Amino acid sequence: MSRQLHFNLFLHDTGHHEASWRLPASDPHSNLSLDAHQHLARVAEDARFDSVFLADSPVLWSDPGRRPAGKLEPTLLLAALAVSTRHIGLIATASTSYNEPFNLARRFASLDHLSRGRAGWNIVTTAGDAAARNFGLQDQPLHRTRYERADEFLEVSTKLWDSWADDAVVADRFSGVHARSDRVRPVNHSGAFFRVDGPLNVPRSPQAYPLLVQAGSSEDGKDFAAKWAEAVFTAQPTLAESQAFYADIKRRAVAAGRDPDHVVVLPGIVPVIGSSEAEARELDAELDRLIAPQYAVATLAHTLRVDADRLRLDEPLPDDLPSEDEIEGAKSRRTLIVDWARRDNLTVRQLIGKLGGGRGHRTFAGTPVQVADTIQHYFLNGAADGFNIMPAVLPSGIEAFATEVVPILQERGLFRTEYTGATLREHYGLPRPANRLAPQGALA
Repeated sequence: MSRQLHFNLFLHDTGHHEASWRLPASDPHSNLSLDAHQHLARVAEDARFDSVFLADSPVLWSDPGRRPAGKLEPTLLLAALAVSTRHIGLIATASTSYNEPFNLARRFASLDHLSRGRAGWNIVTTAGDAAARNFGLQDQPLHRTRYERADEFLEVSTKLWDSWADDAVVADRFSGVHARSDRVRPVNHSGAFFRVDGPLNVPRSPQAYPLLVQAGSSEDGKDFAAKWAEAVFTAQPTLAESQAFYADIKRRAVAAGRDPDHVVVLPGIVPVIGSSEAEARELDAELDRLIAPQYAVATLAHTLRVDADRLRLDEPLPDDLPSEDEIEGAKSRRTLIVDWARRDNLTVRQLIGKLGGGRGHRTFAGTPVQVADTIQHYFLNGAADGFNIMPAVLPSGIEAFATEVVPILQERGLFRTEYTGATLREHYGLPRPANRLAPQGALA
């Protein structure tokens, strides 16, 4: 087939199920282990995945009693993974709310050089007052303000990446000229949030820019994705919701003047794989039995912006929850959870069981063939360009997916058997950005 799947491995300590660390085969310290991350990246690379991805936040994500909560700084970790892999893309999360464009543009340009063109940036705006208080603020900025800052942040970052022309560095020993000064330009940006002179102090990198990834599904988030994102991670629990999101993002990309094929949509899927359907379902049930309700309810209450004592395990969600418009946090995730609970008439206990497995992403327990069939059905029916693979348990989940599911999809002609490109952008079939600031006559 001319069109093939794209796979990203979402690395998440012992796995995406919140109770995965309690299984005897799990290493509860793997969140801080370079060896563990190297193994996972190599398994994904051997299976010809497009990329691996590290989520991040400038705040302690959850009660550390609940699961491994420590997070290594992702660009630092991915720099280490760059020297232990050769092909797979390396995507790190970084916040536009609590960074500055120059420092972050430099960090990602450096990672792209060190990895020979395999860097990606998952752009987040960071919800929550706790993160704000780590940076001297009392409250988080308004949702709309965070996206306005993010938009200008990307404008500045791309100008900085463009501040060196591709032909700037000549390293001419004979003439004594290392770089042509007329090919390095200041950006002289002055806006509502940032004043940045430039130029960047890192020459243009192999991809020009890191692959730009985004995961917000609010209205502001989808507009931002349509303007900037080259890959979109999304949580959609059903086929119909995935199809609607996919069509919406492609439509918005066209409205923004972009080629919709240059915005790759990757819903998350949490596969639990067994040699039989019964075996897969038993593992899934075992994981759910290990969920600690006291932590799960507290996390759900925080997301919904209600007091935890209002959530009764064997009752449905309260009727009078704050609406999406009334909260300034993760708006789209709140709406996904509430809609899911209302539609399926779930009790709080049932809801935390489903969220414990994938936090609103599609969870699926079955045989390798059933998992491959599900992925193929989404791919061929307007719901996905590929998937953000989120194994419930690591490393066993990705090992099973790589050795048992990927070969089925390769035999069907739906997934690559070898890498054909060198950069992350080439893995995803995306063009290298032209240089908007290159001097007249310079090579972009």
